Amino acid sequence: MYLDDSVYKVFKKVGHHLVSHGYNTSHSGNISIRSGGKIIIKRRSAMLGNLEPEDLVICDLKQEDSMSLIASTELGVHRAIYLETDAMAVIHAHNPFCVALSLIEDEITCIDAEGFAMYKKIPIIDVKIPAGAYYTSKEVPKILKNYPFVIVRSHGVFAKGMTLEDALQNVTGAEQSAYIRYLTLLTGKPLKRDFSKEKDFSLW
Repeated sequence: MYLDDSVYKVFKKVGHHLVSHGYNTSHSGNISIRSGGKIIIKRRSAMLGNLEPEDLVICDLKQEDSMSLIASTELGVHRAIYLETDAMAVIHAHNPFCVALSLIEDEITCIDAEGFAMYKKIPIIDVKIPAGAYYTSKEVPKILKNYPFVIVRSHGVFAKGMTLEDALQNVTGAEQSAYIRYLTLLTGKPLKRDFSKEKDFSLW
């Protein structure tokens, strides 16, 4: 399969954004797209914020192959998401405020107007081994059938999209809402307006 230069440019742009804005450390996280019966995914141990063309690995969508050995350790999660949902792109990031709130909440209600209009809430799940691919691949796709993202408690966010830019918007949107909720909780004051209790959404 030929890897188009435009595909590499999008991977590089998205990877750089995730690291430069603090969603991932230098090597953490993984991003991928589905292309027919293949997955294009970040290479294992590659620097997400400074990807080179050789850092993109092309793997079979349904089964292990020789390239799976050098692909991201969470390739299995990406495979499961593509096979069980409508995703065409997947991003896994370690959003700091999403992870922080996942340690004290069972779901994150979006209290900012934009977050509530777009998402309403951010689901959180418990996984037996949060940083491992096996258990995560069993649980994450169940949620992504109905939501654009999910937080694995204490670990990070998996987000889907039709493109990598679309998935990135969901990653950053989740973090923005989590950040606003975190700051609001610090004040200890009641909300002046609670969107989750409003009944009329006809104008949203």
